[in-house]
Amino acid sequence: LAPLDFAATKALFHLPEGVIYLDGNSLGPLPRAAAARVDDCVQAEWGDMLIGGWNKAGWMDQPARLGARIARLIGAEPEAVVLGDTLSIKIYQALAAALQLNPARRVILSDSGNFPSDLYMAEGLVNMLGQGYSLRVVPPEDIADALDENVAVMMLTQVDYRTGRLHDMANLTRHAHQKGALTLWDLAHSAGALPIDLSGCGVDFAAGCTYKYLNGGPGAPAFIYVAPRHAAHVAPALSGWLGHAAPFDFSPTYQPGQGVSRLRVGTPAVLQMAALEAALDIWDRVDISALRAASITLSEMFLTGVQDRCPELRLASPRAAAHRGSQVSFHHPQGYAIMQALIAKGVIGDFRAPDILRFGFTPLYIGADEVRWAVDILAQIMADRSWDQPQFHRRSS
Repeated sequence: LAPLDFAATKALFHLPEGVIYLDGNSLGPLPRAAAARVDDCVQAEWGDMLIGGWNKAGWMDQPARLGARIARLIGAEPEAVVLGDTLSIKIYQALAAALQLNPARRVILSDSGNFPSDLYMAEGLVNMLGQGYSLRVVPPEDIADALDENVAVMMLTQVDYRTGRLHDMANLTRHAHQKGALTLWDLAHSAGALPIDLSGCGVDFAAGCTYKYLNGGPGAPAFIYVAPRHAAHVAPALSGWLGHAAPFDFSPTYQPGQGVSRLRVGTPAVLQMAALEAALDIWDRVDISALRAASITLSEMFLTGVQDRCPELRLASPRAAAHRGSQVSFHHPQGYAIMQALIAKGVIGDFRAPDILRFGFTPLYIGADEVRWAVDILAQIMADRSWDQPQFHRRSS
C-alpha cells in the first residue's frame, strides 16, 4: 500500500461545512461514493433485476465477500469472517458456541468496562441455560487474576466504549488459553481504528460492527469471526436458514453449513451492504499501521491541549497512548451540557453517562487543524461557561 494521504481520503467523505466531526467512534460519516452505490443497487439491481438480483448481482454472496475484505483489517483468515444481523446477535451466537465447545465449565468472565449490550446478551443466555451457568463481571484490571478453572469463555471489548482503555489482546488471550478458557473479543471500537491480529493472537471468536470506524452507515450489519480450528465444530444457537448447508433445499431439519457460514442467520441486508461496499473501497487504500500512528498524533495533540487549557476537565482515558484506542475521554459533572454547547458550535463529540465527554479521532477525515480548532472552541466554552444555558441542559431521548 502507498503511504496514507489523509487529504485524499478526507475528500472521499461527505462532511458538512463548518463541522468538526469527533464522533466517528459512534457513527462514521457518509462516504461520497455510497449514495451512488446504493442508488445503483436500488435502480439497476433491485429495480431492473427484481428477484434475479440474488444471483445476477451477487446479493447472496455479499456476507462472505465483504467478510473477506474486513478480514484484512482485523488480522483474520479471509474465509473466517461473515457478515449479517446485529452485533448483539453475533455476540450471543459466539458466546453460545464457546460454551458448547467448553462444556465442563460454566462461567462467562467479563469486565465492568464492557459494552452493556454484551453483558445483557450474556445474562439472557445464562438465564436461559440454567444448569449452573453464570456471568462473572470484574474490574478491567482484574481480568487476568479472575481466570480460573471455572471460566469457559472470557468475553471482552478490546477498547472500552467510555474511556478508550485498550486491553492487551495477545497477553489476555494467551493467559485465558493457559487457564483452559476460550476467548471472545468485541471489536466495535477497534476495527478500523488500530491494527488487530486475531489469527496471530490465537483468538477463538470475535465480533464487531461496521457503522463506526468502518463507515458502513447507520444499521450496517455486524461481522463475526470464528477461528478455522473451531468452525467445523460450532453448533449454532441461532440456526437460521442461511446457515444451513443447503438453504434452498428447504429441508425440514437443520444441517449446519461449512465453516463460518453456519453462523449466518437471516436474509442479508442488501442495501446496507451496498453502502458498506463503498466504504470498504476506501479501506482497500489504507495502511492500518499508518492510520494508527496518525490517530495517536491527533489524540495526543487534543489531550495535551485540553489538559493545558481546560483544567476543570479530568482525564478519563489512560494517559499513555499505547493503552488507548482511537478516542480520548474526560470527566465533568456537567458533561452533558458541555457537549451540547460544543455541538452547537460545530464540534461533534458525544456524552456517556454519568459524566463522560468522549472524542473520537479518525485520520481518514480529521487532521491537525480540526483538532486545534476543537481545542480552541472547547477552551472558550469552559472559560466563559457558555455551556450553562437552559437549552444545553435539556436532555434528548
